[in-house]
Amino acid sequence: MEFEKLAKIIAEVLNVDANEITLDTTFVDELGADSLDVFQIIMGIEEEFDIEIPNEEAEKIVSVGDAVEAIKSALN
Repeated sequence: MEFEKLAKIIAEVLNVDANEITLDTTFVDELGADSLDVFQIIMGIEEEFDIEIPNEEAEKIVSVGDAVEAIKSALN
């Protein structure tokens, strides 16, 4: 469930096809995101899941899988 919502957020922010996003997809290298894009994605995650991702945790998010783990961690 987290992945599907996350893929939708990423697709909206980066204007990419949500079906091309996998857990292994990296934001910068594969999707061409810059730091502002990643920040917007994290803001979208926080809003969608009603969570807060600490800055030190957000800095470690490199791939979609990292973001899913951050969401799961924040929800528990």
